[in-house]
Amino acid sequence: MLPRILKAPMSPSASPSVASLSPSFADLGVPSDIVDVLDGSGITSPFPIQAMTLPDALAGRDVCGKAPTGSGKTLAFGIGAVARLDGPPAQPKRPRVLVLTPTRELASQVASELQVLASARKLRVSCFYGGVGYGPQLKDLSRGVDVAVACPGRLGDLIERGSIRLDAVEVVVLDEADRMADMGFLPDVKRLLDKTPEGRQTLLFSATLDGDIDVLVRRYQKDPARHELEVDEDDKGTAVHLFWRVSSGDRLERTAEIVSAAGPTIVFTRTKHGADRVARQLEQQGIRAVAIHGDRSQKQRERALDAFVRGAADALVATDVAARGIHVDGVRAVVHFDPPADPKDFVHRSGRTARAGATGVVVTLVTADKTGAVKRLQRDLFMPVGTVEPSTKSIIDVLGPTPPRRTVTPRVESDDDRRGGGHRGRRDGDRSGPPRGRRPGGPRGAGDAGGVKRRNGVGPNKPRSAESSDRPVRSDRDDRPVRSERGDRPVRSDRDDRPTRSGGSDGRPGKRSTTSQPGKPGKFSGSAKPGKPGKPGAPSKASRPGKPFKSSKPGGPSGSGGGARPGAPAKKGRSGAPSSPSARRGGGAGSRPSNGSSSGGHRSR
Repeated sequence: MLPRILKAPMSPSASPSVASLSPSFADLGVPSDIVDVLDGSGITSPFPIQAMTLPDALAGRDVCGKAPTGSGKTLAFGIGAVARLDGPPAQPKRPRVLVLTPTRELASQVASELQVLASARKLRVSCFYGGVGYGPQLKDLSRGVDVAVACPGRLGDLIERGSIRLDAVEVVVLDEADRMADMGFLPDVKRLLDKTPEGRQTLLFSATLDGDIDVLVRRYQKDPARHELEVDEDDKGTAVHLFWRVSSGDRLERTAEIVSAAGPTIVFTRTKHGADRVARQLEQQGIRAVAIHGDRSQKQRERALDAFVRGAADALVATDVAARGIHVDGVRAVVHFDPPADPKDFVHRSGRTARAGATGVVVTLVTADKTGAVKRLQRDLFMPVGTVEPSTKSIIDVLGPTPPRRTVTPRVESDDDRRGGGHRGRRDGDRSGPPRGRRPGGPRGAGDAGGVKRRNGVGPNKPRSAESSDRPVRSDRDDRPVRSERGDRPVRSDRDDRPTRSGGSDGRPGKRSTTSQPGKPGKFSGSAKPGKPGKPGAPSKASRPGKPFKSSKPGGPSGSGGGARPGAPAKKGRSGAPSSPSARRGGGAGSRPSNGSSSGGHRSR
């Protein structure tokens, strides 16, 4: 049996007849408790994709929905999934609803929207993705999770650990299925779906339905109801596309002008390094910017996205990996700093603005080497071919006057922060916090105000006293003897068991002599002539085993190897005079090397 295909316009306002016949959530069969939660959130009427898919989803049928980004797909499958959950709560490690998403950001935002719906029935919703520690996720699974929103990679790891089972799943949702196929998750998705029961309900939603998605539909859906949301020409006009002809060196300046004229803007780059570089350079231009890409830890990505949502950043610089996971209302412009090569990437990037009928501007910066690729992209998307000169006036004509700078709203502390999520983020590679051992606002090693280091709760506002701590003040610790009274330790001059250093003629200390230990063979003198082929050279006398090597000591004879002890009077050399400093170093004029060695053979090391 062929799937039933229903089509509807993008917006009810595009057709008066559709607007007048738009049903309510109660008319679609949504339970009253969920309707009350939606009313409390200010959601009173369904979007077209929700009105199309909810009757079949509530009836338990498999649904295949095609709709552009920002059309309300999350509530379409969320209401249908939560409404079917009745009876006892989920058992530990066995969720009842499984939602698969391609990116961490999308998983987090889907989980937050589903949590609002699940509050009507006191269901537990948890998110599972990589980049964070396993501890909180394992704890949630041990308590029981009704709705699990997960990325395929982390979910596969949890299954291998035996921390989660999918044999009790009643509803499976594939959100942004085409993006998961593009990112290479299709084999993982198939393995995960094979672990779910045969009688499950499968809801598949995507912006495009190509060959890879048809494979999932034929293999894992049974008689699905297929709904496609058409985009009217009037709705296409809500996002104005501008293709600016620029040079490679002017892209940054043009991007700063766009952000200043439009307001909240998302800038897309091709590489992760490019995202960091553009964000840093925009900051130098006076634009508050943050970067988000796959190399950043989950805590860093969440903080960057939160700063953009709160108004602490005017520009969010991202890569294609994060394009599907950024669902932020109020984005007025999108900048393709590096034009994408794939038309689908262009559509999903551009879909970050002009969401749900709002107005937005999409600016593509086209350099000379990208002109041919951009023209092919325009033809594939049935757009006018060509580029124009940069002009911020065209942005103001579409969006209106430049908005004032957004007011930064205070950051709301999350449950992870209250549970010490910052420490988990540091363990997972997040180094954005203050360095270990340093307090914010002061130099390394400094304490609180004034650089006074706190110790045992004592700081600049509370001086140390005998009553403030059990440890006495240094001046009161008279039980410790003075160094001069510690007679059990000899003075350095009396410690003759340590080798001394040979001094040079210039007064600088020389190197410590390398006397061999008794009973160990010394080094070869280096002056012995090699023997005949097949016979080893004869070692010097000083290197014979069992005899210590006698080196000159400070004040000892030169070349005699007498080895005078420290403090003994210096012996005279062969000429009857005290040895000179150069002779003590073994290289003096007139000194004969002992044991047949060269003049530098016994130099102290």
